[in-house]
Amino acid sequence: MNIDLTDTTSAQINTTLVKARRSIGSPAVGMVLTLVIVTDEGNHYDALRAASQASKEHPSRILVVVRRPGRSPRDRAMARLDAEVRVGSDAGTGETVLLRLHGELASHAYSVVLPLLLPDAPVVVWWPDDAPEYPSEDKLGTLAQRRITDAAAAEDPILSLSLRGETYAPGDTDLSWTRLTPWRSMLAAGLDQQTSKVRSAVVEGEGYNPSVELLALWLAERLRVSVDRKVTDGPGITAVRMRTANGEICLDRANGSLAELAVPGQPDRHVALHRRGTAELIAEELRRLDPDEAYAVAVQYGPKQRSKTSRNGGTSGSPARGGARAKAESSAEAEGEAQSEKDSSKQPRAAKKAAGSTSKRTSKK
Repeated sequence: MNIDLTDTTSAQINTTLVKARRSIGSPAVGMVLTLVIVTDEGNHYDALRAASQASKEHPSRILVVVRRPGRSPRDRAMARLDAEVRVGSDAGTGETVLLRLHGELASHAYSVVLPLLLPDAPVVVWWPDDAPEYPSEDKLGTLAQRRITDAAAAEDPILSLSLRGETYAPGDTDLSWTRLTPWRSMLAAGLDQQTSKVRSAVVEGEGYNPSVELLALWLAERLRVSVDRKVTDGPGITAVRMRTANGEICLDRANGSLAELAVPGQPDRHVALHRRGTAELIAEELRRLDPDEAYAVAVQYGPKQRSKTSRNGGTSGSPARGGARAKAESSAEAEGEAQSEKDSSKQPRAAKKAAGSTSKRTSKK
């Protein structure tokens, strides 16, 4: 059942939800949480589809917030709320409310969403694309026990991931970390079969892929070794290699679905390691609503290491070395040093020339 409401209020939306539940014969509320999706007009369809599929595992009330502030001064000055209420088979196992906030109301999403939250139920806020700099301090973020972002959707994924580490608060998580769950499980299984210590590691994957960078940070923090970063054509993460005294532990996924795990002293075996869709990632995140301590340690490891390096007077850099950004920065630094050396070598010659001309003028006088 779909019900369209134009120029409405939060109270009218709540009343419509109750009437719609009664009309389909399910007056009781059997939902376990409220999922708030903050997105734009162009991306709300994909996000809503993924959330609806995840609601089959976690029955929830889905509130999709679409801000439409307007382009002209007249559109920005008005304030109007349009809503689309979906219940029954059109909303999966829960309820869906699509909220379009027009004009000045786009800046007050908190006041619109608050009355629509399920009473005494957890709240999860998800930004599929454009996440705020401080999710925990965002007005909608303050309502939630869990706040989900996706660095892969940012314009600069690696910079966005670094920002997530600098602004982390308990309850924050990122889908770049969720994508690593199968990889972390398989790597842990490979290490359980070895007694020798890991000496170094290499993570191979696409350039500017936040999951690759985050996996390198996790390995560097857990193993306390240097982790290099090698850029490949992908898709996603293609391989992880860990060097030990007994040989190399390698988890290689060349085609994006089937991987090969090689452990010294053990026969090679194939494992399923397919790339999961957004619906599976959201369903996994909704299984736990407590702070993810493993993610907190991994995502904050990079900023902490850079802070230590800067305090020691060295150049700041991530423990996961070898990325495209690191190469570009090192190249720029080398060019800058070469230019400064060239300029400094010119200065003595210029000074001598100036001194010679001054002495000539003095002798003439």
